Amino acid sequence: MEEKNGHVNHHHHHYHPLLGGERRKTSYSHGLSSAQIESLSAICEAFIPPISMETLNKENPFQKSHLYYYQASGAQYPIPDEVGQLAVTKALPQAVSLVRTILKILSFRLGSLLLCGKLCLDWKWPFIHKFCEISVGKREQILKNWSKEKTLIPLRLVFVLIKLFCFYTFFSRVDENSQNPTWEAIGYHIDTKKNVTKTHKERPLENGVIETMLETDSSLIQSLKQKGLEVTEDPNDNSVYKIKCDVVVIGSGSGGGVAAAVLAKSGQKVIVLEKGNYFVSQDYSSLEGPSMREMYESSGILSTKDGKVMILSGSTVGGGSAINWSASIRTPSNVLHEWSGITRKKCVGVIANCLNNKITRKLQIESKVTVSACGALSTPPLLINSGLKNQNIGRNLHLHPVLFTWGYFPEENSEFKGKINEGGIITSLHRVVSGKNKTRAIIETPAIGPASFAALFPWISGADMKDKMLRYSRTAHLFSLVKDEGSGTVKEEGMIDYRLSKVDKDNLQSGLRQALRILVSAGAVEVGTYRSDGQKIKCKGIKDKEFEEFLDSVTAVGGPSSRGDYWTIYCSAHQMGSCRMGSNEEVGAIDENGESWEAEGLFVCDGSVLPTAIGVNPMITIESTAYCISKKIAESLKK
Repeated sequence: MEEKNGHVNHHHHHYHPLLGGERRKTSYSHGLSSAQIESLSAICEAFIPPISMETLNKENPFQKSHLYYYQASGAQYPIPDEVGQLAVTKALPQAVSLVRTILKILSFRLGSLLLCGKLCLDWKWPFIHKFCEISVGKREQILKNWSKEKTLIPLRLVFVLIKLFCFYTFFSRVDENSQNPTWEAIGYHIDTKKNVTKTHKERPLENGVIETMLETDSSLIQSLKQKGLEVTEDPNDNSVYKIKCDVVVIGSGSGGGVAAAVLAKSGQKVIVLEKGNYFVSQDYSSLEGPSMREMYESSGILSTKDGKVMILSGSTVGGGSAINWSASIRTPSNVLHEWSGITRKKCVGVIANCLNNKITRKLQIESKVTVSACGALSTPPLLINSGLKNQNIGRNLHLHPVLFTWGYFPEENSEFKGKINEGGIITSLHRVVSGKNKTRAIIETPAIGPASFAALFPWISGADMKDKMLRYSRTAHLFSLVKDEGSGTVKEEGMIDYRLSKVDKDNLQSGLRQALRILVSAGAVEVGTYRSDGQKIKCKGIKDKEFEEFLDSVTAVGGPSSRGDYWTIYCSAHQMGSCRMGSNEEVGAIDENGESWEAEGLFVCDGSVLPTAIGVNPMITIESTAYCISKKIAESLKK
């Protein structure tokens, strides 16, 4: 609540302040110079150019919201600064240096000539123009050239990166009333009014949570003692507090949450460490930007090192089980069959740093058992940083790679009513089966907000993108997901390498083709893929032969770093296998009880222990595995 001129202004929002709208920042820490921001601004304007109503030549009278939408520009303050801030804080270090360098080069005339070619030449003095002085139309053409660039791959990567951040910012930023001025035009609406009948439900973990962000050195000690924990200062090092417990669990997702519950129920004193914040359902706002920022790893903007796969991974209390679409699918029997054949220093605890600068001391938690449950992307870096040497740690990372298809269903001639962001999250799953009754891919439909849609959707031109986004609420998506036999590595936090196998690409392709057939059968008037050239086909009155020819051209192309004519961005919402269980240390990072081969009392209890990909949403499999591992830990502690 805020007070204005003596009046109290009640906001009708019931969600957590971190998940709501915000007042604009006035200063940014991106460190880009004014010349670099000028170049960035010119790029953002070329991606999202203002379009005059005359050029649109639409018969119908325009609504006011459409007028604003078409005239809006990517260069409007504070979009370029927000894009710069996101790029500098969320992209990988080498990508950040690349963007800084390109923006710097574009701020010079000769630099612009080098990167943009003859499009920055003119017959008038000074003959060569720097990027921001060229017309918007020519700048759009330069971006199209970068997108197709096959020799200077860094230009294509800069295109991908700025395009992603620019559209993500444009469609996700909200004011303090949780509104975005473009949403009305694209038919996107979020109910932000409070439901008065909602009573304040209790927060189930309230009595057990210590929010270190709100504590100081002295209050932290009090809070820990109030929870019944034994806290002492280290006599040899006054910068460390020692805390004793039976079990420390690092991470609270599908694995850590189950392990903590099982072990606490068995009578052990358990501490769970979680870097994310604690939200319960009444805190949720449905606002895409703030929710991604607070509840996903790296704000939902995490990719493999080559930019090929965008990775969604939970980072909040509850982890993947909090942000998952509740897809509860049994582990396929063929996977269980495959696993059945697969199957020391002492670890004394963990040292934790608090992200809050008011807490200067480290916490040294001494436990009989330590459970790493940070998920398949963060458990390996933690174990490697802790000195473990097993060669399987950080290898065999599986991602269940996904490619998207879309179909447009105009309201006027469709039996389906409503908008794509309404209704159930996931109501069915379709298997694409080969002749031998082997599942090649599964097809599901994603929950996709306008910012994610625009960030990933192929950009052909500024006007085309504005038209496509106008159809957002009636553009349905289906994706093809495969049980990948290709794999990757993650040995340092955020540094992910990944390769698909030939079989994975073939399977993805058969899933894509089937998904397009489903969309056409359901009555879509136009369908397409996320390939960089905007691959699509109008289906009205189309002959079967034409459609089959189109399907033949649909393949799983490479990522932006590949040197092909076309590229695409893959997505992943499931990560597993990077600390796999095995019958000996040659094949597994941990033994069949989930314990490290090298450190007694150190267990892993998350998706990283799964020996292979499983080919369906893995939440239930991870929870079941964690249940079995933690039951065994509980038994061993009772001895």
